[in-house]
Amino acid sequence: MPNTVITGSGSFVPERVIDGSYFKGAEFYDDNQQKIEKPNDEVIQKFVEITEIENRRYADPADLNSDIATKAAAEALKDAGIDGETLDYIISATNFGDVDENGQQSFMPSLSAMVKHNLGIENPRCVNYDMIFGCPGWVEALILADVLIKSGRASNILVVGSDTLSRVTDPYDRNRMIFADGAGAVVVSATDDEHVGIIADNTLCFNGEEICYLENSHTLNPNADQTKKYIRMRGRKIYEFALKNVPQAIKDTIDKAGIGIGDISKILIHQANAKMDYAMISRLYKLYDVKDYDHSISPMTIQNFGNTSVATIPTMFDLIRKGKMEGQHFADGSYIVFTSVGAGMNINAVVYRFPTQK
Repeated sequence: MPNTVITGSGSFVPERVIDGSYFKGAEFYDDNQQKIEKPNDEVIQKFVEITEIENRRYADPADLNSDIATKAAAEALKDAGIDGETLDYIISATNFGDVDENGQQSFMPSLSAMVKHNLGIENPRCVNYDMIFGCPGWVEALILADVLIKSGRASNILVVGSDTLSRVTDPYDRNRMIFADGAGAVVVSATDDEHVGIIADNTLCFNGEEICYLENSHTLNPNADQTKKYIRMRGRKIYEFALKNVPQAIKDTIDKAGIGIGDISKILIHQANAKMDYAMISRLYKLYDVKDYDHSISPMTIQNFGNTSVATIPTMFDLIRKGKMEGQHFADGSYIVFTSVGAGMNINAVVYRFPTQK
């Protein structure tokens, strides 16, 4: 049975930097649709203390989600040395598809079809799928790609994660300061070496009362237009859910791989709130009776990129792989974890082992 290795990666980080001053003139309301009377400087500072997000990136108004996805995808194909016409599948993870400057969402044509079109790929046997799975979408797309390769149905697959979340936020919601735009992509290919690549995976879907923890909803301002819908996040509920369920899900995946926490060199975790991420990693180590750990094992981009949803992990992977994150690198033969939690609520994790370069 073939295994699945990453042969190329790419990312697109928008140049437009949005700092806290961008929100100083905003009018914020709480979840009870009551206007927040605190000074915005105080609201913004409290937000930074909790999330650590100082800056975030917004895409150029002329760029659609499919445009930035294509930029990351083209870089990944070039890095892998793969002709796009030889791809068997393109899997695009996203939450909102293409979104224009007015917040209008579009899934027709599908995002993956648009990426294929933009890349100029003409091969009709290159099948395109969209993965709508919340923030864990890129990891789930990677799991799907692994299934397709292990089944013998594919040799090369492009896996993209991209979103322009800045265009689907309620202007009256403090949580709009969390969301940002970006794109990341990898090419995965079949290998005969069963000891490298994707070693184990795990997916859990909690769709009971958790279904509303992240959803589309009307503005928090009762006096504003109630016909449009925006992304709505119940932060406290998500925090409690994540701390309860994510660490065990990661441990189960590591155990499934037949290794221990000491074998893991990096944990690339989706980032919506730095405080929550630190707590999840700490609880993971406690499950192994480890009290202290090297915090560099879980690198962070959220402080300067914000929450880019499905783009977070592939972007971080690409930057580390290419030596663009200070103090971070992937060693030959090392094990890393990709893991995420998000709308659904869905959780997933992958254990990946790097090939040893000859």
